[in-house]
Amino acid sequence: MIRIAIIGYGYWGPNLVRNFYNTPNCSVALVVDSRQDRLDLVTKNFPATRTSTDINDALTGSDIDAVVIATPTATHYQLAKTALANGKHVLVEKPMAKSVQEAEDMIATAEKANKLLMVDHTFLYTGAVKKMKELIDNGDVGDINYFDSTRINLGLFQPDINVLWDLAPHDISILFYLIPARPVSVSATGISHTPNGLENVAYLTVNYDSAHIAHFSCSWSSPVKIRKILIGGTKKMIMFDDVEPSEKVKVYDTGYSVKSDEDKRRLLIDYRVGDIYIPKLDQKEALSGMAADFIGSITKGGTPVSNYKIGLEVVKVLEAAQESISNKGKEVMIKY
Repeated sequence: MIRIAIIGYGYWGPNLVRNFYNTPNCSVALVVDSRQDRLDLVTKNFPATRTSTDINDALTGSDIDAVVIATPTATHYQLAKTALANGKHVLVEKPMAKSVQEAEDMIATAEKANKLLMVDHTFLYTGAVKKMKELIDNGDVGDINYFDSTRINLGLFQPDINVLWDLAPHDISILFYLIPARPVSVSATGISHTPNGLENVAYLTVNYDSAHIAHFSCSWSSPVKIRKILIGGTKKMIMFDDVEPSEKVKVYDTGYSVKSDEDKRRLLIDYRVGDIYIPKLDQKEALSGMAADFIGSITKGGTPVSNYKIGLEVVKVLEAAQESISNKGKEVMIKY
């Protein structure tokens, strides 16, 4: 039985507590938050779970085996490093850290302590993303030409990170999960309409050394909520619409072929428009799968789906994107 402590009972914390509470081989032993009114809700809903306002009860307590960190991004590094150094397995919310240096130090600490470090990129456990992974790995889509993501809505404005650091990790993690190839550079632009100077609208392009490109549009300032990914392959195309209540994934047997005419300057395009296939998806709650993967990776070993390697790659892209925004969209190489 893995005894876990969950730090942070704000927006995401209640979902984490509920799912870990229902995960086999796991006990939610402690919930920590600085606000007593939030802890009162824990006691009301989960009376057997101990609560505390002292964060050290989670980080150093001898009765805790693993720590789940659901706090602001700027706190992830110190909390995770302290927990790992005290022999705890750690699950940290996305993004993993606020810099590549912090993320790499967290990984080194986990490896030295021989403890699991995992990042909660929940979308990797959705039925939609698992189905897209299956279609791509089976070769049904062909070679990938582009990955186009739009994640926009009205709010929630974050006080400590910009819109890319808040929204883009979801779809960047999906990109790395579906297409393991490493990008070579990024270009990003963004603008702030608030006094704190944090960009609330941003656009990110991820470049590869092959015929593949990825693009991300993120905004807290849109009058409509859009959560959509388009993936174009040489054989078929996929649309993932997370706002759609049931038919979230559609596979289009649509494409084109290109031929050069005799003077080799004009292109002859043959278009193909075929059927639309709507696959059946696993309806299991994604966060439940994530919690089970964390506990299972501790008890049975192995590498979780949302592992720290993906977490680090996401932070590398975000850090490079921030540098690009600061330099008015200048291309920034990603360091490996």
